[in-house]
Amino acid sequence: MVAVKQEGWSSRTAFILAAVGAAVGLGNIWRFPTLAGENGGGAFVLIYIACVVLIGLPLVLSEVLVGRNGRTDAYHSAEKLATDSNVSKGWASFGGIGISAAFLILTFYSVVAGWVLYYVGVFIGDFFGNLTSGAPFAGALAGETDIPKRMTDLFANNTLLLSMHTIFMFLTIAIVARGVTDGIEKAATYLMPTFFVLLVCITIYGAFVGEFGKAIAFLFTPDFSKLSASVVNEALGQALFSMSVGSAALITYGAYVPNETKLAPTAGMIAFADTGVAILAGLMIFPIVFAVGLDAAAGPTLVFQSLPIAFQTMPAGSFVGLLFFVLIFFAALTSSISLLEAVVAWAIKKFQCSRAIAAWGVGGVIFLVGVACALSLNIWSEVRILGFWGIFADANIMDTIDGFVGKVLLPVAALITTIFIGWKADKKLVDDQTSLSGGKLAFYRFLTAWISPIAVSLILIFGLFPSLLA
Repeated sequence: MVAVKQEGWSSRTAFILAAVGAAVGLGNIWRFPTLAGENGGGAFVLIYIACVVLIGLPLVLSEVLVGRNGRTDAYHSAEKLATDSNVSKGWASFGGIGISAAFLILTFYSVVAGWVLYYVGVFIGDFFGNLTSGAPFAGALAGETDIPKRMTDLFANNTLLLSMHTIFMFLTIAIVARGVTDGIEKAATYLMPTFFVLLVCITIYGAFVGEFGKAIAFLFTPDFSKLSASVVNEALGQALFSMSVGSAALITYGAYVPNETKLAPTAGMIAFADTGVAILAGLMIFPIVFAVGLDAAAGPTLVFQSLPIAFQTMPAGSFVGLLFFVLIFFAALTSSISLLEAVVAWAIKKFQCSRAIAAWGVGGVIFLVGVACALSLNIWSEVRILGFWGIFADANIMDTIDGFVGKVLLPVAALITTIFIGWKADKKLVDDQTSLSGGKLAFYRFLTAWISPIAVSLILIFGLFPSLLA
């Protein structure tokens, strides 16, 4: 048995950077612009922001306070609050479900992050190729006529797919194994400021060389004719899960927060930064997309096919393309670190082992499941692990895990969390942790007890029964 050392953030700023890093990921840079493009822009953005403020923010605060009250992993922190509240330990299930979700998310998230790493390599090669030819700021991917074929070629190349997956998982595990202060905090301290600088710089670039006015009109001019139950549900789901709600990451990070840190304004900063990144991502991507006449509703291919095509024709395209994929890589890495930490913290507590053993052991298992996700893009593409379930009948391994987590685990964990905090947990314990009082506390109570459970229930119901939205 190994003595488990209680770890913590060195400052409130360190926690905010790490928590924002956990929340800001591919969901902001990739999925938000995709959903905005597919659902008409401004109306979707308006609903999204409302969902963040009224539903996402209370859940972020709830998860962080569970962690700080428990001072351990997500499951045992939830169990402690249940015990302190004299209610059944069964309510702690949301912590365990969240840990399971974090485990499964990282199995395919690492594969997708590997695609980003591949494009970083592509643009590095292209930039230095232009540099040696005396044209360092030429367009990207010079001479390529088959850019859309790049993803197809990548998916068909198991060696390349698995190599990218391996490198990304190795980096994630190595950082988490170093600990909260020496690993996770240091990574967030360097990566997140660099991420924000890159985000702002590329947005400014797009404003000058792209169709910035058209992008602003697209994102901020509401077209309520585009609204439907499906669009509202998409906005609600994006608002919640882009902030890592339900995945145990924020509960785990909350366990390391100093007692003197006021949680309500800190949670507000996390939600504000996460939303700001999503909107800036739209302002970064759409001016470039519109400038070259590409489809704003291109879906998941927007980042990996449409934008590389756009960079081919833009001034300094190879250099900007490189910075763009480095930015996405940083976002993916900080999110993957939080997902792995959620599982590692539980393993350390459960098995009383060292952090290094837990990180490499858990990370190794995640890596192996990720191999199956990668292979499902080619040689195992016909495998259907939940083929008996209608909504997953045509999904490969990777899409099945992604869908099961998004449609079942995350909303179930979030639903139990909000019911537990709103109705079952000791009110004084919860109120003391929030740092709220008066009308603000009453409003938080109302949102947590009534609005959040209804909203998350709708995500769960419509996810499992999509025909209801037809």
